[in-house]
Order: sequence, then C-alpha cells, then structure tokens
Amino acid sequence: MRITTRHAVRSVQTLCVTVTAALVATGCGRSEDSGAGNDAPAEIGAGKATGTVVMWNLGDIQPALKDLAEKFEQENPDADVKITSVPWDAAHDKLTTAIAGGNTPDMSMVGSTWMAEMAAMNAFQATPTSIKSSDFYPGQWDTTKYKDASYGVPFTADTTVVYYRTDLTEKAGIRGALAGDRAGYLKDLRAIQATVGKQNPKLRNATGLVLGFNSWVFWVPMVWQQGGDIYNAKTKKFTFDTPEVAKALEYWASVPKQGLAPTDRSDNVQNFRDGLIATYQEAAWNGASLHKDAPELDGKWKTMPVPYSEQAAGFAGGTDLAVFKEAENPDAAWKFARFLTEPANLAAYVKATDSLPASPQAWSDANLSADENMKPFDEQLKVSKAQPAITTWQQIADAIDSELEKLALGKVTVAEVQKTLQSKTTSIGTGR
Repeated sequence: MRITTRHAVRSVQTLCVTVTAALVATGCGRSEDSGAGNDAPAEIGAGKATGTVVMWNLGDIQPALKDLAEKFEQENPDADVKITSVPWDAAHDKLTTAIAGGNTPDMSMVGSTWMAEMAAMNAFQATPTSIKSSDFYPGQWDTTKYKDASYGVPFTADTTVVYYRTDLTEKAGIRGALAGDRAGYLKDLRAIQATVGKQNPKLRNATGLVLGFNSWVFWVPMVWQQGGDIYNAKTKKFTFDTPEVAKALEYWASVPKQGLAPTDRSDNVQNFRDGLIATYQEAAWNGASLHKDAPELDGKWKTMPVPYSEQAAGFAGGTDLAVFKEAENPDAAWKFARFLTEPANLAAYVKATDSLPASPQAWSDANLSADENMKPFDEQLKVSKAQPAITTWQQIADAIDSELEKLALGKVTVAEVQKTLQSKTTSIGTGR
C-alpha cells in the first residue's frame, strides 16, 4: 500500500472488495483456500536464472527498475525479464481477475494491504526459506504474511512522520522539534494555535487532520502506542471495545474539538505549503514533493517521529514482490525477486525513486540518513506494524474511516464509535 491522503486516488486501495469475493465464489480459477496458509515454501534452485520472467509493475516503470532488470540479465545471460506497467488505480482489479482466471504473470509488485486477500485466493507461492525475515524491518515482513505463512518479499516500505514548518513553530516559542509524547505534542499544538493571526498572520490551524479515506493509517497506530490493538489474532475477535481504543479515539477527537485542525477535508499538502497549517503527518513522498514543487520552503521545514503515548508505533505500508502459483517460470521469478531486494540493488532503486527500502541494510547502503529529514523515517520503520492479515481488511478500514470522520466532526461520541465499530467489524468478520 502506498500511503496517500489524496481523495482523488481512493481507487488505488479500495477497488471492489465485493467483486473480488464474487470472483472467488464463482469457482473459476483457484479453489477457495486450497492450502493457503499451509503451503510448503518454494525452493530457489542453484545456478543462474534461465528463461523469460514476466513481471507486473504497479505504476510507471521506473528507469531504475529497467536498469536493475538489465543488470539481472547481464548476470544471468539466459534470462529475459519482461516488465509490464499496471496503473495503480486498475491494479487491484487486474490482479484479482488474473488470479481468479488462472492467467497471472510470473510475479508482480503487490500493494501490502492486498497481500492477505490475494493469498487467501491461493494466488501466491510461499516464500522460500532462503529469503530471511531478519533481513527486513519486522513490520514490513509482516505485510507478506497470511495465516502465519509468508507469501512474498518486502520491496518498498512506506510509513509516516510529522512534517513541521520551523518558520511557523519558532514563532510559538518552539525551538527544534515538537514534543515527542502525545500530551506534550498537544500542548505544543495549542501554543502554535495561539499565534494564528498574530505572530503568524496567514496561519489558520496548528496542524492538519485526515478525514475519510485512509484516516485509519494515522489512527490505528495510536491504539498500538497505547499497548492495545483493534484485533486479537489468537481469538480472531475485534477489540474496539477496549480502554486502549477509547484513549486513541479521545485523542483523535481532541484535536479538532480544540480548533487545532480544519475539518473541511482541505488539502494538507497545499495548506502546509501555503502556511495555513504548521504541522501534519505524511509519508516520505511528501519530502521529495516539497523539494520539487515548493523549493522556496527548503530550509523552512523539518521532520520528526510520530509522537506516542506508552510506546512508539507506526503503520507499515508499501509494496511486496510475490510469485504466483500459476507462474510459468517460478524459479527465475524468485531469483529476480531476491536480486531486487538484495541491499545494494534495493538501495539503488529507492535512491532513484525517492522511496523507502524495506531492508535496514539497504537503508544503510543508500546512506539515506545523511539527510536529517530522512532519519525519522528509519526510526518509524523500526517500530511500524502491519494491519491485521485478514481478507476483509479493506471493509474494516472503510468502517474505521467513516466513524473517525463522524467523531472528528462531533457527530458521535467515543463510546458510540466503539460500540459501532465493534458491531460492524464483528458483522463483517475476518473472511477466509
């Protein structure tokens, strides 16, 4: 999953859950749950890769990926890599249709929040044991899991940090980063809000708030920070009725209630550039965008880890590489997946694409921490977690988004949100 708060790209992650269920239910393609979660890991053969490898790439094919494919072919003279671009807004449907029809490529980049759903369709080969989980950030590795088995290799990572305008926060008496604890951070936001129309004439709100689409990405980690969760994998029950969830909801509601953030679904990115808000939480792509589209702000913004309550936590998004059960050349596909995630190669890819690596060693090889504004992302990746590995996740996420918006607008209470989410998610269930 690519973390984004832009409503225009909602279709990227939310395409037709019901269609997917229907495709499986028809009996076409793969049989339901025929071994998913109990598959023996694939094996990568000795020697060089041979034959053609067909890969689907999500989004435009980056020159860096083409370069790596050529390097792989040079190291494996009898192999030929063919990469096809699949637009993000069509990728979910294209993948599920191909899986249901038994007409997949050898391998594909897959949005991390889709992995459990597609693994449940018995789409992927289990990850070879020669690919080690210890080579990746724990949260990123967990994005490949379904029923305690891994079905891919983490490729690019995605998580969020806090961006803040130093030229605006300093006028509130804040030197350096805002407080790292939730209570202190809220206090700093109030101090920034007090400068609206005074020290900061253009400023409207201390921070931005994500309403609707993907707001769960920012709220669920608040539950983890309290030491709680929204789902118990052992009992297979949702836990929205817990004190930890209540505390996270109370904090979520407190920001707009105090007038610290707008509640009109305004564009946080543009508001930050225009000086209408002083802070907001966003993914790594935003930094590159600021340098490119708002160079006049260079030196006037910084990043910091997400503030937390009891323990640090964040959301692990991104993309994984998966090899399909129907692959015509699975051995070469796994060799290419392993090649792409080797630290040096992954480092070259992320540096060229302004993305984050799923591997700590690749982070080091790319020397990403040389940029002070990148260091907080490394800190977040170390403590980030994947969403529950259930096939109904998108439906659950949509329900959370809806209730969080109502809460932010003051239309419901914390207790009402807890009751509604516990009831809705229990009704939706966990799928296969």
